[in-house]
Amino acid sequence: MTAPLKRSAPTTVDVALGDRAYDIVIGRDVLQSLGARVAALRPGGHTAIVTDRTVAKHWLEPTEASLAAAGIPTSRIIVEEGEGSKSYAGLSQVSEALIAARIERNDLVIALGGGVVGDLAGFAAAILRRGVDFVQVPTSLLAQVDSSVGGKTGINSPQGKNLIGSFHQPVLVIADTSVLDTLSARQFRAGYAEVAKYGILGDEAFFAWLENNHAAIFSGGAAREHAIATSCRAKAAIVARDERETGERALLNLGHTFGHALEAATGFSDRLFHGEGVSIGMVLAAEFSAQLGMIAPEAAARVELHLAAAGLPTRLRDIAGFAQEGLADADALLALMAQDKKVKRGKLTFILLEAVGRAVIANNVEPSLVRDFLQAKLAEA
Repeated sequence: MTAPLKRSAPTTVDVALGDRAYDIVIGRDVLQSLGARVAALRPGGHTAIVTDRTVAKHWLEPTEASLAAAGIPTSRIIVEEGEGSKSYAGLSQVSEALIAARIERNDLVIALGGGVVGDLAGFAAAILRRGVDFVQVPTSLLAQVDSSVGGKTGINSPQGKNLIGSFHQPVLVIADTSVLDTLSARQFRAGYAEVAKYGILGDEAFFAWLENNHAAIFSGGAAREHAIATSCRAKAAIVARDERETGERALLNLGHTFGHALEAATGFSDRLFHGEGVSIGMVLAAEFSAQLGMIAPEAAARVELHLAAAGLPTRLRDIAGFAQEGLADADALLALMAQDKKVKRGKLTFILLEAVGRAVIANNVEPSLVRDFLQAKLAEA
């Protein structure tokens, strides 16, 4: 698998969901086309942009300008940055602001931001007036390749991540790769974990390409756009086959059962970004797979080596403040995993590996095996 030699016209990826199908438009400076695309989708409609303070500094005015050029009235709703906004309080703030802006069922909510804003704005749209359509304008790498696609929206509970929410598909996704230039190196690396995930779970050739080209993705250009488009195609195909995660879509949660527990244990704080938790979680999933005899230890080591080469955390000891505070013990982490959305009738479900590029859903994993594995990993740290 090779990347294009030069930039081309924007790439469009179709999410094939029948009468709810939508396009993901990927390319540099495609944000400028937002107004024209929204006008075509909702002639005469109004919009409300939900964003956070940091994104607003860079991209709110260009977004408003694109809408204004197309004659589309808009309101702005600005929330605080970070997972703290994905809460009951944050949902109330956005919902009340949308009502105050008089957003009606034939209008559009625009989620301008990373995964937090997309999840929060999408959920508010899903419940506003029993359902208002929305557009995703993801501004982080993680959101462009993962959370903006597929219709998962929601907020966190004190008992776990994303436990309150709904499936509510966007009507359009605009993934402008130029907005990624304003990300910090840490934010970009965190998003890269989700790119690597697509190779690890279902495309060994893509993973091999990433091993050879990840530096070019970080520096920008055609390789970055190629990686984003490949990731979006992979997710779109799975979502089209299993929209509501009754089967295959669960594979997209590779690394997330461990990762979400670690995020909860660190208080959903900037000690551990979501993508960082997924990175550690994928390494743990690979090593647990090796312990169960599903893959060779060398395959698990390959996963860790690549994620580490990309600058991502791969071990529990890599979590900020771990040496001083440690984490909850194995039983506490297992209790957090028991709140995972894939749990069925109290039975743990993990996404494990049979090979690099071939993930499987493992139902009814014996909790004692997970506990012993976690205990050993905590001892290593």
